[in-house]
Amino acid sequence: MKMTPKASPPAGAGWLAALIGLGCGCPTAHAAEEGQTDLLGGLHVSGYVRTWASFNLENPPETAENDRGDLSMLRGALSLNADLKTGPLNWKAVVRADREYRTKYLERLENINRSGTFSGGPGSDVVGLYNRSEIRELFVDADPTDRLHLRLGKQQVVWGETDFFHLTDLIHGFDFRWRSFLERENDEVRKPLILLNAKLDVPEANGALQLIVRPGFNRDRDTGNTYDLSGGRWALQPNKGVDFLAPGALTYDYRHPDANTKDTTGGLRWSGIAGPVNYSVSYLKTFNPDPVVNSAFVPYGKAPVGTLGDFIYPKIDVIGASVSGELTAIDAVLNGEIAYQRKVPYNVGSNFFDGALPGFGGITRKNVVVSSIRLDKQLRLQELLGTNAPSFASIQVFDTWIQSFNDGDDLVQLAGYGAKVKKHTTILSGFITFPYRHGTVNPQLAFGTDLSNGDAFLIPSVEFQWGNHWRLVVEGDLFFPKNQKRPGEVETSAHPIGGFAHNSQLLLRATYQF
Repeated sequence: MKMTPKASPPAGAGWLAALIGLGCGCPTAHAAEEGQTDLLGGLHVSGYVRTWASFNLENPPETAENDRGDLSMLRGALSLNADLKTGPLNWKAVVRADREYRTKYLERLENINRSGTFSGGPGSDVVGLYNRSEIRELFVDADPTDRLHLRLGKQQVVWGETDFFHLTDLIHGFDFRWRSFLERENDEVRKPLILLNAKLDVPEANGALQLIVRPGFNRDRDTGNTYDLSGGRWALQPNKGVDFLAPGALTYDYRHPDANTKDTTGGLRWSGIAGPVNYSVSYLKTFNPDPVVNSAFVPYGKAPVGTLGDFIYPKIDVIGASVSGELTAIDAVLNGEIAYQRKVPYNVGSNFFDGALPGFGGITRKNVVVSSIRLDKQLRLQELLGTNAPSFASIQVFDTWIQSFNDGDDLVQLAGYGAKVKKHTTILSGFITFPYRHGTVNPQLAFGTDLSNGDAFLIPSVEFQWGNHWRLVVEGDLFFPKNQKRPGEVETSAHPIGGFAHNSQLLLRATYQF
């Protein structure tokens, strides 16, 4: 049964999630099949050991010291994948342990958290937030009939036709605290869930029907996207060293009547082939990927516990369709996707409390149409650039269109920031690869720009491969915000990329896969 998720760049939902992983387009670093180890009883084990090191290329203004050039991350991970066949059942387990070194830069952020307005929270030990040891996946596959395939347990399910933007692919959330949206593989940051995953093949119609049920057995923190709200290295400017989850500030409410994470959710997806075209239609009830603030000043549904409010993940309905096919005239592949997202929550109040607490004026629900179109093409640049194979290029336009939009609704893009949401938010992104030395040296250039607000980012990188085991990535993560929010400033212009101001990074990532 083939139900494994696509190896794609990381992704989330909402405006920020649309930007996830644009420097990627590379395979996940799981061991090659020949690298697996066969143990007694048919148990196959593979995995990888990986380390990351990143350096600040700019000086974040929240600290008194000049942090340019400082080591911002030194991280290691061990991942083990085990496969076992017992009669008609196939078992899969993935365990991973992550550990971080407390760099001098992280120590400075922790010290600010301990002495700040909000203290005594998780930001006093941000390294503890980054360290994890967990069973990432644990499921069993069974085929009761030739047509029916079942997978039960903790797993990952990817929907949609696009790797970069997530219109219908909203089953899982992502943990962006330690690496934000930049990590090269979705598997590193996606939050697996306990699911019933059933697929029925219908060869007479050249398609298959998939049913996903999330029974609500997961940990509360596995819901939706998790951002750095505790003042760590990926807290949005100017919030490094500001722990919003400290006592007396904000908290998470996982039992809100509109956002109870124990409620059962799920969806249906039909995917098929019609002539030369691949297509799909789907329905999903899920939790809004990005949390919104249930403000203590203007409660929504129930009074919050936090002094300022609670973060909640209200449920939404998503109806989507996708299509992809080859454009023979230009030898390219065109992918299109559209989704109607019902009752998407937005925070309101761009000037709430005289601008001091933007977004804390309550919650408003809006129906939203999100759409994307992507063109993938191989470019023959061998003679021009000396590559040994065609380059792969992809360009994509993503649009968010709020229905029944009224500027007087006073919607904000992020709670805590005063920039209003626009009726249309349009993003252009793309990447191109340049394979050298038979694909063992792979430079790549990725970019993204918010056409509605003027922000942009650029991700140049190169990946080196030695044999079946060793991989090294050298990457720059460069941000170019048009507007930004500075410490102590009341603003109405900083959109999401503005939160990454002064946070450009140089990353080194080494992997040994076995």
